[in-house]
This record gives sequence, structure tokens and C-alpha cells, in this order.
Amino acid sequence: MKIETKCLHEGYTPKNGEPRVMPIVQSTTYVYDSTDDVAAVFDDPTKSLIYSRFENPTTDCVEKKIAALEGGVAAMCTSSGQAASLLSILNICEAGDSFIASASIYGGTINLFAVTLKRMGIECIFVEHDATEEELNAAFKENTKCVFGETLANPAITVLDIELWAKCAHAHGVPLIVDNTFATPILCRPIEWGADIVIHSTSKYMDGHAVQVGGVIVDSGKFDWTNGKFPCMTEVDESYHGVVYTRDYAFAPYIVKARMQLMRDFGCYPAANSSFLLNLGLETLAIRMKRYCENARVVAKYIEDSGMAEFVTYPDLESSKQHALAQKYLPDGTSGVISFSIKGGRPAAIKFMDSLKLASNEVHVADIRTCVLHPASATHRQLTDEQLVAAGIDGGLIRFSVGLENVEDILEDVKRGFDAVKEM
Repeated sequence: MKIETKCLHEGYTPKNGEPRVMPIVQSTTYVYDSTDDVAAVFDDPTKSLIYSRFENPTTDCVEKKIAALEGGVAAMCTSSGQAASLLSILNICEAGDSFIASASIYGGTINLFAVTLKRMGIECIFVEHDATEEELNAAFKENTKCVFGETLANPAITVLDIELWAKCAHAHGVPLIVDNTFATPILCRPIEWGADIVIHSTSKYMDGHAVQVGGVIVDSGKFDWTNGKFPCMTEVDESYHGVVYTRDYAFAPYIVKARMQLMRDFGCYPAANSSFLLNLGLETLAIRMKRYCENARVVAKYIEDSGMAEFVTYPDLESSKQHALAQKYLPDGTSGVISFSIKGGRPAAIKFMDSLKLASNEVHVADIRTCVLHPASATHRQLTDEQLVAAGIDGGLIRFSVGLENVEDILEDVKRGFDAVKEM
């Protein structure tokens, strides 16, 4: 956001006599010289800080850095990736509205959209990730307000045809929201392909070290909110001094509204220390993403050639049905996450995972350490059988998140797991 007084520095570049590392402003409170000064900030929160429930100087620096990485104009951090997903929808949808989402997205997000938002009167229309232009267009209704997908789906590892989904969204006058968690802006910048809003669970590759949970929403600043479909952007907000977001904050009305309305009310903002830790992860992101991709290519090929898998989903493999899309959107690699279905189904998957020594069996992904998960038993456990199929998940599916260890050590661990399955 365009803040006159609150940012420590753009991206934090230390000057003469300043600390090398971005400072942690561990404070809830900011002091003003007069009552009039406080009132002026409540009239226009972009002028300075009110309270750390929805803005903090340390987090502001991280927000600016992520916005720059994604090619957006502004960003707002949240306390989790789920919070980012929720606020990205609630910012433009209300009871009686609908939105479209890829059926291959993360299981927790499916539940958020299909159950929780449904209780709030917002309908999610799920469409296959590889839907044709005609199928996508057929899903729109008069009350559809946005479209949502993941660059690389978790855990199906399917590639979203961002350009096609953006084309369909824009043809109906609504924005495309893309979750870019697995790709990160190092491998793909969805805004360059037509996305209007980008979100992340920063708990994953951006942090990289599994030390704090977080999320972020990035505003491209490119969508035309004045097309008549979004009165929430173009009409007076009586809850905030008669603000009209497109008139008063034309540079980024979406993110300003999200902060002034939703973050004010929900308060799901990260602590300054969490943002400090996230920034440390961002400083090595480009180097780490290269190593993740290099290791994952080797491991995916090994699993594919082992004869132990019913199928391997890793779009960087030439045999993948997603390879052409991956080459288009992710030419430098498709992250370190591999999905494969082991022969023998659920019992074999459990045996394989319980036999690993290097890889951790944990409810996490995109870490510096190799980790594995059985989605049907964990992240997608709440889904129905039909939803599991739609998300590309079966009982034998394993999400294998390749870390930064020596790749030969990772391969030895995979072989250990396969050998245990053979002995069943």
C-alpha cells in the first residue's frame, strides 16, 4: 500500500548505521501527537498505523517484498494460508453470490468453500481443473463473482491453465484468484498470465523451515472493479466514513478494502516476529526452489522407473499429461512436491511411509526437509469418496515433498520404503 510514514524501508535496504537485518517492531500500539492526528488516520488508514491487528511495520516490509516478487501493486499478509483463501473470497462475495473453483485444490480449501462458505450463503461451483473453455463458461451464473484455482494443485500436482481460466473469468467480468503456494513467484508469476489476485500459504516454500504459519494476498491492480458487478468496490462504504474504494484508492482498491473491512473485523494478522522469520525464508527462496526442483526431478524419475507405482504425478516428467502446460507456465521446474499412487493401495502406502527413516511423516509440505503425507488419511480425510476422486486422490496416493538433502540419501530412503512394501 502507499503509506507515507509507516514503512521501515522499501524492501528494507539498510542505510548508514542501521541494522543489517530487518528490525522486528514488536508493538501493538503507535503513538500520535494529538487527537486530531489519530482521527486523521482513522479516516485514512493508509496514512499511518492504527493498531497491529491489521498493520505492522515489519509485516509491511514483507508485504511489499512479496508484492514485488509477484508483480503486484500491494499485498496483505494473514495469519494462515486458509485465512488468505477465506478473505480473498469474502472480499468480493456475500450471501447470495457464487464463485467457481477448480475441483483439484487443497482439501482444506475444498471444505472451506463447500461447507463453511455454503453456511454463509455463498455457493462454490466446482469444475474439473482440465475443463474446456466451453465447460468453464457453462459453469458461470449471473451471481458468479470470481474464479479460483491453484497453479500446482495440492496434492494432485495438476497444472492450472491460467491463461484459459483468466480468459473465461474476464469474459464474464470477474477476477481470477490463483493460489501460487507450490510454484512461488520464482517458478511462476500468475499475474503475467492474466490472474488478478494471487494468494499463498507462506507456511510452505516461502518460509521453508516450518517455523511459522502464514498467508498472503497480492493485488495485481489490473482488474476493472467498475464494470458494474462489484458495488462493494464502487459504492459508499457506510462502515468506513463513506469511503468508495475505487474512487479513493484507485491504485489497489481490492487490497485496501480487504484491510479496512475484513482485517479490521477478523484480525487474522501475523505477528511481527512471524513476518521477520518469513522474510528470512524469502531471502533464500530463489536458491532453494532451484534445488527442490533438481532433487524432485531425480526422485520422480526413480519412482516412475521403479515399477512400484500405479502412476506418478510430477509435471516435469516428459511422460506426464501435464508436461506441455508445465513447460508453458513453469519452464524452470514444478516444485519439489511429487504425488504417486503406490501399488497395493492404502496398506502399501502406510507400509511405505512408516518404513522411511530420512523423510518425516508429517502434516506439512514444501519444507527444507523431505516429508511425506497420506492425503486420504490426513489433509483430505474430511472429503467424501466423490470429492476424493474429483481431487485426484485414492487410497494409495502419497504426497512426497522432496527436501534439500543430498538426493542420493533421499533415493536410499525411497528404496527402503519400496523394499518394505515388497516384503508385505
